[in-house]
Amino acid sequence: MQAKRFGATALVCGVAVGLLAACGTRHVSRDISPDGVAAEVIFPAPERAVLKEGTFPNLDNLRQVGAGVSKEQLYHLLGRPHFREGYAGVREWDYLFHFRDAGGVTTCQYKAIFDRNYLAQSFHWQPQACAERLREPAANAAPAPTPSAAPRRFAISADALFAFARADAEDLQPAGRADIARIAGELRDPGDLRRVRVIGHTDRLGNESDNRALSQRRAETVRQLLIEQGVPAQRVVAEGRGAAEPVAGPCQAQQRAALIACLQPDRRVEIVAEVER
Repeated sequence: MQAKRFGATALVCGVAVGLLAACGTRHVSRDISPDGVAAEVIFPAPERAVLKEGTFPNLDNLRQVGAGVSKEQLYHLLGRPHFREGYAGVREWDYLFHFRDAGGVTTCQYKAIFDRNYLAQSFHWQPQACAERLREPAANAAPAPTPSAAPRRFAISADALFAFARADAEDLQPAGRADIARIAGELRDPGDLRRVRVIGHTDRLGNESDNRALSQRRAETVRQLLIEQGVPAQRVVAEGRGAAEPVAGPCQAQQRAALIACLQPDRRVEIVAEVER
């Protein structure tokens, strides 16, 4: 069985992925943690790309990329990485993407960083403004929905859900599990339910990439629990917004413990249930 697995890995690395033949090439970002977060994110020089022309990515595929995707899944969504980073033992993949605008073509670099199990956990853009490409276009103006068609919103404090700075299912507080079960009970029957968005947020403490990764992991954990409670999986999506949408006050506290307490409202998970009009 081990021989078969080795052979399958060699086939993916050497044939199906083509330019991934340089398996095991070291990463360029520094101090990648077991959880898939780099102490310093470094992008390779664009001229070092193996696929020098880059690609025009499918935006719908890009929006499907999230914490926990495997290398095989990432390959099927985005294609092979564009730099000579390899497959086996490699902790990051880099891409050179182009987007066509009214004024011409914009080029962006995109990076996925993998955890110790080689599942992608954090994602980065250069320049950072390229991340806005993932936002879904605003819908055409439509008549105002009736009150019964307005999205249903549930907000749960992340501190009630998880231990501080944690995001996995085993870190959930009992009160958080109870809240998720209650919300799932209200969303279990599809009816006119169109989509459930699970949105993770953090406070401003820590760096941007860590906060974005933490918020994404929390949202993915809550999404999975809603599915386990009977909410249709195809209707539930997760996204992490880091510290981009704070709701706490100015919070000028000098001592860290007081500042953490003041920023508590920012550490939250929102569940937005959208219904058909």
